[in-house]
Amino acid sequence: MEGSLEGSAAPEEESGAANGAPPPPPPPTPAAPCGFSSSLCFSAAAAEPQPPAAGGRVVQSQWEINNAACQPEEDDEEVVGPRDRPAEEPDLVIEVSGRRIRAHKAVLAAKSDYFRARASRDVLRVKGVSYGALRLLIDYVYTARMGEVRHDNLAEVVSGARVLQMPCALHCAAEAMRAQLCLGNCYQLLCLAKKQRLAELREAAYRFMSDHYLEVLREPSVYGRLSGTERDLILQRRMEAGRPCLLVAEVSDAFERPGGGSRPQSRESSRPQSPSSVVSLEESGSLIHCYQEASGEWRVLTRLPEEANAKGCAMCVLHNYLFLAGGIVTGPVGSEPRARLSDKVFCYNPLTDTWSQVRPLAQPRSQLKLLALDGYLYAVGGECLFTVERYDPRADRWSPVAPLPKGAFAVAHEATTCNGEIYVSGGSLFYRLLKYDPKRDEWQECPYNSSRRRSADMVAFKSFIYRFDVSSGRGGEPGPGGGAAGGVEVFRYNTVAKCWSQCASLRPSGSPIQPFRCAPLGNTIYCVNRTGTLRFSLAQDGEVEADGGLKGTFDGELLKAPLDVKGVLLPFVLTLPERLDKAGDQEGSLPL
Repeated sequence: MEGSLEGSAAPEEESGAANGAPPPPPPPTPAAPCGFSSSLCFSAAAAEPQPPAAGGRVVQSQWEINNAACQPEEDDEEVVGPRDRPAEEPDLVIEVSGRRIRAHKAVLAAKSDYFRARASRDVLRVKGVSYGALRLLIDYVYTARMGEVRHDNLAEVVSGARVLQMPCALHCAAEAMRAQLCLGNCYQLLCLAKKQRLAELREAAYRFMSDHYLEVLREPSVYGRLSGTERDLILQRRMEAGRPCLLVAEVSDAFERPGGGSRPQSRESSRPQSPSSVVSLEESGSLIHCYQEASGEWRVLTRLPEEANAKGCAMCVLHNYLFLAGGIVTGPVGSEPRARLSDKVFCYNPLTDTWSQVRPLAQPRSQLKLLALDGYLYAVGGECLFTVERYDPRADRWSPVAPLPKGAFAVAHEATTCNGEIYVSGGSLFYRLLKYDPKRDEWQECPYNSSRRRSADMVAFKSFIYRFDVSSGRGGEPGPGGGAAGGVEVFRYNTVAKCWSQCASLRPSGSPIQPFRCAPLGNTIYCVNRTGTLRFSLAQDGEVEADGGLKGTFDGELLKAPLDVKGVLLPFVLTLPERLDKAGDQEGSLPL
């Protein structure tokens, strides 16, 4: 019987003396001895087993093994012995599915309890294992490799390994298939692994789907056939594939003019900027830096793709992928450089350390906000744009949703997500706050904030939105210690009670604090710019203030900034695998 067997049931076998029949005559003595390590003997016979004919050929290599059935028999057997020990003659004939394999008892017995228990037999007839599977398993015994195992013969090889009691071959077959995992076969191998009870291969299939989640999500023949539990499992493993880390990306000031001119006066206060000495990234390229918490240092993780536009772009994280969208493309038109908007969207996968490009925006944008909510991306507004579009990663498609209310913001709004809704503020109307409800596809007005200062950024933590306003300190009273009055005011919006309150402030004794961008990680909100990083820590002991929010305080110590950074720093959080999280610890950066 040829084919695979489930489980490890004992095989059916017959010796030459079974049922009283006379044993077949022994094979003729070869003209030369057969070696252990590279000489297996295979012969094709008729449907009824017959002794090998005189002059049968001894196959010497794996290529000849695969093609032995197609080769004519030669007059003399060709035998090559091993180089490191004396050659020994094959002393066992294995008959399976009308074919014969000549091998060495001692070699097989060393890897198989089944052959060890039948070491006294010279001719062994095996049923329950296909010829192809037996050939691969015996080849594995001699070479310790599973070169020919594939997803279409894995079941036969696994069943044969269980029948012949070769647990090491099971592990080797699973390892061989792990190296062959791809989008086209990952689901089939997962099913085989579950059916054949191959735990290591099953986990490898789940890990592959987790590492390539976006590709799996777009493939109906894979994602569409997974159960709900399996879908949640591969996403959870992706989110827990390493340690959450703080990263920053270098981007250019969208208002920097090619000729070095300053941004328009009307836009000077429209959004926070980094220190005035902004350096163009068009020639040097943009880097992404990762903060090493143990050493307190920054290192380079990766570089933005050359096709990506670092000027005026937006970034956000979805399913532990970093997405970069829009921006301004600068190129010469005639004798003067001209700028145009970009619709390109790029995606960085930290688990494979690769960049890819996804479906472009339906409308080119710069100075937009990019947010992730309930498995979708939202591209909100942009310079002189009120439109909003949503990206479905499963369909790889952008589609329009309700636009911003007319007259809401001219440009450069701040945005975050909280409790399944999008909140937008900023522009020239710092105090205004809008809320988008994706279920009703509509925008609503929220209570105004009393602050009229320039907003650096706003982020969400649980049911609260924290807004960081930076005051310039010009014309104000001296702060504590005689320093400049410029500092940071933190306002908190309760999305349930729908009310604002001031929850913290920072008055530095030295130079005024430069504008920054924020990213939450754990119970800490990191406020990052090119001069350093502030940490705003929320009470871990659960101390609640009058409005129901956690008490927050600024840490006195300023964290280092990345060395030699350029442009504006956009912070975000990704879960990095250990190999990327710890790479470059000795050198300080990754090779680019």
